[in-house]
Amino acid sequence: MALISFVVPAYRVQGYLRECLDSILGQPVAGIEVIGVDDCSPDSSGEILAEYAARDQRVRTIALPANGGLGPARNAGLEQAGGEYVWFVDGDDWLAPECLVEVAERLRATTPDVLVVDHVRAWWNGDSTQSGMREVFPSSPGSATFRLRERPELIRLLHTAWNKVLRRDFLLEHGLRFAPGWYEDVSFTYPLLLRAQRIGVLDRVCVNYRQRRAGAITRTRGNRHFEVFGQWHRVFALLDEVDAGEDDLRPALFERMIWHYLAVLGTGERIPADLRPAFFVRIAADHARWRPAQGQPVPPGVEGLKHRLVATGRWRTYNALRGAARIRGIAAHTTRRARRGAVPLLRRVRDAGLREYYRAELLRPVDPRLAVYAAYWYRGYACNPAAIYEAARRLAPHVRGVWIVRRDRVDSLPAGVDYVVSGTPAGYRALAQARWLVNNVNFPNFVRKRPGTVHVQTHHGTPVKVMGLDQQRYPVGALMDFAGLLHRVDRWDYSITSNSFSTQMWERAYPAAYTTLEVGYPRNDRLATATTEEVLRIRAELGLGVGEQVVLYVPTHREHLPGYRPPFDPDRFLAALGPAGRLLVRSHYFDDRAGTAPDSAYPDRLRDVSDHARVEDLYLAADVLVTDYSSAMFDYAVLDRPIVVYAPDWAAYRLTRGVYLDVLADPPGAVATDFAGLLDLFRSGALRAPSAEAARRRFRDRFCRLDDGHAAERVVRRIFGVDAAGASPAS
Repeated sequence: MALISFVVPAYRVQGYLRECLDSILGQPVAGIEVIGVDDCSPDSSGEILAEYAARDQRVRTIALPANGGLGPARNAGLEQAGGEYVWFVDGDDWLAPECLVEVAERLRATTPDVLVVDHVRAWWNGDSTQSGMREVFPSSPGSATFRLRERPELIRLLHTAWNKVLRRDFLLEHGLRFAPGWYEDVSFTYPLLLRAQRIGVLDRVCVNYRQRRAGAITRTRGNRHFEVFGQWHRVFALLDEVDAGEDDLRPALFERMIWHYLAVLGTGERIPADLRPAFFVRIAADHARWRPAQGQPVPPGVEGLKHRLVATGRWRTYNALRGAARIRGIAAHTTRRARRGAVPLLRRVRDAGLREYYRAELLRPVDPRLAVYAAYWYRGYACNPAAIYEAARRLAPHVRGVWIVRRDRVDSLPAGVDYVVSGTPAGYRALAQARWLVNNVNFPNFVRKRPGTVHVQTHHGTPVKVMGLDQQRYPVGALMDFAGLLHRVDRWDYSITSNSFSTQMWERAYPAAYTTLEVGYPRNDRLATATTEEVLRIRAELGLGVGEQVVLYVPTHREHLPGYRPPFDPDRFLAALGPAGRLLVRSHYFDDRAGTAPDSAYPDRLRDVSDHARVEDLYLAADVLVTDYSSAMFDYAVLDRPIVVYAPDWAAYRLTRGVYLDVLADPPGAVATDFAGLLDLFRSGALRAPSAEAARRRFRDRFCRLDDGHAAERVVRRIFGVDAAGASPAS
């Protein structure tokens, strides 16, 4: 029998589920099992659970036929649990490293019915806040077990299931299950605490309680929050059933109930304005119904005033009090923001004239036929936006596409492409009036999201390295303006992804209310549809012979190591390739394509292609790709040609920059971690060995399924409203 069965319900948690499962399975403790419950999730949560079950025998999965909510999903997991204890961990939370060592020791030493563990709230901006454990237990709670009536202060701890490890036989004996609906933890937590004979408290942070910026129930507005009343009614119904000796718990439970109701009513995040008076009436009714016969001490200060207003049903006064507090909060926030913004304001003075012009243009109507495109911070015509632009010219001729480019990149535009120069009145005017704005990065902070406009974020690669908010956990992220990033992300209407993996990573890296279009990468359409004639033409244009072996080397940027150059000797590499070998070297766009390839003893066989306009040409021309942590590997895999991962600084990069994908464990082909090993791969031909071919097949199946040559068409039809017959809206 396992010591602990972890029940992990999963519904719309694809961006966080891997971290949750890894945090459990990576604990240095034997005797655990994980029961993942796919609550008919519409995202990839079920696939992730199945993936983990296939590679780890400690994981079992349950796929529910219909979505029932968190409570029924947990119940389904409990039915399958075989451990001595059960721990319900939500799929978007994660355990603290090595916490299970202390948990297991305490369980074995004290055999509690319930072990309460500590947690922190892990906010999306990287901050964390402590729980109320130290306030409830000013001194260490110790290792002794107790009943609830002996330590009623326990009621003031957060009433969730995931901060408690529960003896399975105790749950089965008392028939303790989760009720359906929202706030299901309430009617589960307090009954089990009332029934338990042996409760223990472990003063150790074990759970990171994720505070999601988007997608959490507590940040969802609607009438389902009224379900909290039914959950508390179940608690007091049980309290009425227990013997009179337990009635001394009623005041503490009553105070907690009113506190919880007022927290849900809050500041309007959960309850819509038109429903708030009715919600308050329900609070007042429960206050009258469940108020202890012996009276209830009124909390001090503002909380006491709230209680008195609830007791007398004075909604208007309560609402006015809340409004005054909100005004004070806004004033304080405005003061702090003004102080923080003083220095940036000085930097923006030089652009004041153009910004005023931009604001004036915002007063003009949106141009219903104008689409603005940009790529790589106005570096030119490239990537997914270029592919969408080309498809739109064909499928949506009613849309006029205009590119914004830097002045020094105008000459790189293909003939016939309409453009404006960034930083000019024409550029600001286009940004202000466009109905569609398409970019593979973000437009500047000053750009406003106008009503009726559509912002499309295409991204520019499947991520190996961590991005967005996830960078907060790594040293490189310390310099990023995350508030500015989220301001830009909130403008997105659509996020284009090339595979389920990207969708999962972007969901947590860029939490906002956009719609994901998981359709493949438009820029890879050309790779999927290229003919032999096109490949030969491109090779000829690059001066590459038919019988030559062409290797494209694409190292990624190290923003944490300015001036970094990987240990790569082109001459030694070309010598290993032999006389028929050719080497193309391409730097990252952050390096602005400046002189990557050094002088060589083989100048006719080495070429710096950093300034080549279309990287897709280089992919088509190359027989082999060598890269480290670049998204180039995902694009090149569409061609089903050999890929070599050369990762000489893997350990340092992973620790400092952070990665989503272990390219050594799940590579797209052969792997080398030093230059000598890289040379051996080419000398021996091991880059084409059966093991490398099998790795590439697995990689392509995982990441390239959607790259079928029609991604741009799918995007155009969705964002520009073109139907399958090619018809466009009359507007």
